[in-house]
Amino acid sequence: MSLIEVKQILDGKLVREGAGVKLHRYIGADRSNDFEPVLLFDFFDSSEPMDYMGGFPSHPHRGFETITYMLDGKMMHQDNQGHQGVIGPGDVQWMTAGRGVIHSEMPAQLNGNLKGLQLWLNLPADAKMTSPHYQEFAAEKLPVEYHDSGLEIKVIAGTTARGLSSPIHGIATEPLFLDIKLPLSQQLQQPIAETHQAMIFVLSGMLLIHNQTIPAGQLAILTAGDTLTMEALSSNTHFLLIAAKKLHEPIARLGPFVMSTQAEIFQAVDDFRNNRF
Repeated sequence: MSLIEVKQILDGKLVREGAGVKLHRYIGADRSNDFEPVLLFDFFDSSEPMDYMGGFPSHPHRGFETITYMLDGKMMHQDNQGHQGVIGPGDVQWMTAGRGVIHSEMPAQLNGNLKGLQLWLNLPADAKMTSPHYQEFAAEKLPVEYHDSGLEIKVIAGTTARGLSSPIHGIATEPLFLDIKLPLSQQLQQPIAETHQAMIFVLSGMLLIHNQTIPAGQLAILTAGDTLTMEALSSNTHFLLIAAKKLHEPIARLGPFVMSTQAEIFQAVDDFRNNRF
């Protein structure tokens, strides 16, 4: 057994994105690829409408996947492929942009709290030009594992140690994405493939991993290993465990385009400008 430990703690950088949406960016601010295949990690949480009403008007993506997970409030989305809908608390949208999609994400509310996160996961080179598609699930369609101790594990992607699996399937990076509520002093052990980049984001309370304390609002980057042991240090510990298989491939990035070479980036820009998405 190889124990997983905390390698690095990241604080989010306050940025304005889209049409002025206030959010904290933990991964992606400097366009490095240190945590591939996770290329971006944004978290937004505000009850002030001015922080989110501008939303994210129409914009393109190519070559990767975006995952939007809502914790509070509602977002409306639509794209140039005819797909549209609203996701609310506990819902997830897993969009494989593939060869190209133009979409928008706008708040479906005039007031109240808007809280959630967006991840970007890279696609392997041989899948970057696949047809765009979605896997979208309402909260009630995502399985939850309940333990006698009060522990709750919502399975957004992947499989728990007890074998409960998400309906999301066929993702190249074989992701694990768990929403976990852990009672005070309780421990949880979760296997993670050594091939994966793993991280934990604490939403509330305080978590302990191998003598390292992680408070709310921080993103812990984890070491490679096969076994992760977590312990709650407060009664309201709520966190997200995310892991995805490293691709070990070249990455070229320009704004909303993530490809393997600069030539492919130039082609993406040309295709977008000439309405080929």
